[in-house]
Amino acid sequence: MGSIWDRLDRFLLDDEMRSILERLPNKVNEFGYDAWGLHPPTAVRSLAITRFLYRHYFRTDANGMENIPSGRVLLIANHGGQFPMDGLVAGTGAVLEADPPRIVRAMVERWVPTLPFASTLFARCGQIVGNREDCRKLLENEECVLVFPEGVRGSGKTIWHRYELQRFGLGFMRLALETGAPIVPVGIVGSEESIPSVYDMKAIARLIGAPYLPVPATLPLLGPLSFLPLPTKFVLHFGEPMHFEGDPDASDAEVSDKVEQVKDAMRDLIERGLKKRRGIFAR
Repeated sequence: MGSIWDRLDRFLLDDEMRSILERLPNKVNEFGYDAWGLHPPTAVRSLAITRFLYRHYFRTDANGMENIPSGRVLLIANHGGQFPMDGLVAGTGAVLEADPPRIVRAMVERWVPTLPFASTLFARCGQIVGNREDCRKLLENEECVLVFPEGVRGSGKTIWHRYELQRFGLGFMRLALETGAPIVPVGIVGSEESIPSVYDMKAIARLIGAPYLPVPATLPLLGPLSFLPLPTKFVLHFGEPMHFEGDPDASDAEVSDKVEQVKDAMRDLIERGLKKRRGIFAR
């Protein structure tokens, strides 16, 4: 079995990937895993694949990577596109282009691990189901945590509402106040057209236990291929870190005022990305 992994590594791990693996913080136990199931070699093997998507399929233009600090940090990003291509692209960029490389610990929706093979693979690559306690412990462990405060309200948007920020949850701000973690707002352009949905079949979604069931614009023309992401141009903008102080148990109204500041910063970053992108499928 070891020889199979050796052959796979010779195929996947070029000099860039090996350098990243060597530079990642070593916070694993004697078996090579951290407390949340992250296995750095598996994460880097996966990165060898997502790197192709990041650089060649989505042709990502990343800006402001220098704004990701070392140590604990919350990346707060807009969400859209039905499938988590936005998290994949943002996380890949942080490993490839941040200095030092950061493994982004994305807080994924609770329904995602119900997908076949997703639960184990996501854990090995550093992603965990979003809950406040695990997020707090990750920040106290000086990790880089990605949160989509729109949740499924954002990911399930139809194309008619692309780049319209939905209601934000307040949990990320309470965690920032509790742990002293800076917030880096992130504007992601490209994901919301990757699987353009024209309708959400909510009734059927409830029957199968899904949060939404999109009807892609390319149905029935492309059949099942309609659920594959289109090669849209991604533009990322990582804003300057924002620091907040206050009582993490303050009233919702008081916390909401701080959340609105982050939301306003994200709007500006999204607008900057839309202006920079020359077209949905631009090079």
